[in-house]
Parts: sequence; structure tokens; C-alpha cells
Amino acid sequence: MLSIRLSKHLAVAAAASIAAAGANAAIVHWDCNIVVPANIDGSYINVETQTTGATGGVTAGWDINPYASTGLSWFNATGSGMMRHPGQVTGSAGSLAQGVEVGAVGSNMLGTGAVVFGAAAGNWSFNAANYFGFKFLASDGLTHFGFGRMDVGATGSTRTVAFIEWESVAGTTISVTPAPGAIALLGLAGLAGRRRR
Repeated sequence: MLSIRLSKHLAVAAAASIAAAGANAAIVHWDCNIVVPANIDGSYINVETQTTGATGGVTAGWDINPYASTGLSWFNATGSGMMRHPGQVTGSAGSLAQGVEVGAVGSNMLGTGAVVFGAAAGNWSFNAANYFGFKFLASDGLTHFGFGRMDVGATGSTRTVAFIEWESVAGTTISVTPAPGAIALLGLAGLAGRRRR
């Protein structure tokens, strides 16, 4: 009987803790699932309004633009930029490891052009989830940082932006992680499972 009450107490406390953290969290999550067409335009993405378009002209306030007929390239709006792999000062967006902080890192935040596929650190991988970091100017006129996951198929021309997250507090770093909301839900499911026993 005591263990049942204790389990219930812990489950309620954990749920309240997660709810409180969510209420104070400044991270915006978007499950966008954007299939990036294999052409010269790709997808123009407005991170803040969560809108996309086939051209920059029809996507008001777009920030980032994955594109290319073959392979994968990035283009950025004024004030935006892709994060290179930590330590790199040239080249395009790096494929970032989980835990990497995306923030004010100088020249590491200006990568445009074609990404590199291969085994070296920071290179993108085929048939894998690749994480990218970026900065953009939000409607408040200030720089915000974010990251996203792009799932790449057998070639660089097969790609989908699975989700994007960004920090709503200007100038605040954000760490690359798998979809945090999913982890929190798994944690609650685990607590609920324990409660039923």
C-alpha cells in the first residue's frame, strides 16, 4: 500500500515538474516534416511563422533555404546563417553532434553552399538523421538561435526536415538534442507504467 501511494506521489510530482518546466521553457518546437524537393529552389522556410514556400518571393520573411538538384546546399536570408561544424571557419552547414551548443560563435555561423558527405567529423551522412544549427532574425529584429533535424536518404537529393526548434529569447544558445518533447512524453509514459503495477 505504501509503495502504491509513493508511486502515485512520485508520478504527480514528476508530471508537475515537467509541466512547470514547459511553462517556463522558451524553446519553440515545430514538427514540420518538410520534404525538400530536388531542384534549384528547394524549400524556403520561415522559422518563426512556420511557413514554407517554393520560392523566396512567395515565402514572406524566409530565413533558411535547403536546396539543390543533386546533393544538398544551404542558402540564408540576410541576418541568417548556418552553423559550421565546431572549429571550422569555411564551408557550409555542418552535421552537428547531439549536445553541441548553437549560439554566437563568430564565423562558424555563416556557412552557405554545398554540404560535404562522408565519414569525417562534421560531414553529413546518407541514410541517417543529420542535425543542423542556424541563426535568424525574428520579428523582434533580434538574432535567435535554433537547430533542426534533416533526415537524408540514400542520396543527398532525398531529404526531409523532420523538426526545427529555436530559442524564443534572443541571443540565447540552444543545445542540439533529439526531439525533447518526445523524451518528456516517454518519461511520463514510463511513470504511468510504473503507477499501474
